[in-house]
Amino acid sequence: MVQVRLADAGDLHMTWTWARGAQGFGTGYAPGPDVDEAVRALAAELPGGGTEGMRRAFESGALATYEKERRLSRMLAEVLWPPGLTDQIRQVSAHLGRPLMRLQPSPRVAQVPWELLAVDGDDSDVRLIDLVDIATTAPASLRQAGTTPTGQDPDPDPDAVVLVLDPRVPGFRADSPLGSVLGQPGSDPALLSLVQRRLDAGTVVPSVATPAEAFRRTDLDRDWLGEALRKGARRLMYVGHVSGAPVEGGQSEDVTLHLCCGPETTGMTEPVRTHRPLSAKDLLLGTLPLRADGVPGAHLWPAPPRVALIACESGGDLRFAESFGLATAMIHNGAQLVTATRWALPTSFAFHRLAGLPQSVRPLTEAVVAVDAAHEDHDPVRRLGAWQRQQLDRWRADGRIEHSPLLWAALTCIVR
Repeated sequence: MVQVRLADAGDLHMTWTWARGAQGFGTGYAPGPDVDEAVRALAAELPGGGTEGMRRAFESGALATYEKERRLSRMLAEVLWPPGLTDQIRQVSAHLGRPLMRLQPSPRVAQVPWELLAVDGDDSDVRLIDLVDIATTAPASLRQAGTTPTGQDPDPDPDAVVLVLDPRVPGFRADSPLGSVLGQPGSDPALLSLVQRRLDAGTVVPSVATPAEAFRRTDLDRDWLGEALRKGARRLMYVGHVSGAPVEGGQSEDVTLHLCCGPETTGMTEPVRTHRPLSAKDLLLGTLPLRADGVPGAHLWPAPPRVALIACESGGDLRFAESFGLATAMIHNGAQLVTATRWALPTSFAFHRLAGLPQSVRPLTEAVVAVDAAHEDHDPVRRLGAWQRQQLDRWRADGRIEHSPLLWAALTCIVR
């Protein structure tokens, strides 16, 4: 394993240290102006919020065309990646197999899809994920809270899997900005099979008689979620909407998760129409700021060991100097691993409408299924990396939009 740390100090500084069967270390450096230019070039190609931002990414963005994407990934590697580390990785791989890289990005480069970096600098098109499995490391300052739940169930089920799949946000139609991300319930065989596999394997929360009942529910609010988590669970998977906070504002705790909470729900964010979002601040502080007998967030919403937040920029808190967003809140509340995203995710509907794909092709579904399978595996980082390499191989082979890094390269596993 190699631990890589990056730091912003005008310029970008990198250090790395090998462990677990390999020895060695090294340092890297990139001039600040070059890093800023590379980061701006990447940001211009990423899917943006809203219809126009997503349309631009599909119609002219570099991640939608193989040759443009390869040039972008090569440019990023030339600026950000030290060739000496690539040489060490190859030496370790020759003796010990593909190593794990735990990478702690600085805020400035937190959106960089490190998996895509073309690290050979020639026409071989070797990417970093071809050489290593990559996990993102949470900030070193992050500490886990004590998570003795309030009102814990006397008969917990620690093997339960909590599924929050495309919940209905009060006041928003299915075709609105906070509408459906997975489409009509029961219309996607792969998603129905996913839920059925979890039903066959053990307890699913919420309790459903048929897989279709797990989607577009109206009863999955923060109180329900807290009760479900306090009963004990080994996994939480959320697929839905996240609304980010502006990086320039510096308040990563203002990022919000959208459940079925009405405006009367107790919380620290202002209602949006007839809905009060659940913020990272809620998850961290609970009701402490709201009343004298308040309870910490880690007691109200204790996170299971593995959490998936498949939503737009759900891991965006790493872009802030102080990371207190949803992913880090889940780790603070007890999670060991959180799979989150670096940028806005295109839905399968976006692929259909903007790229003309047939209805039977559902790239977001494939990503959800891949994350679910990874979180069931004993080594979720390696399992997700294997799926990403499969997508990359398809992308290199045919350049088809459904295999583009627009979606799969956004996913990263954040670990303690």
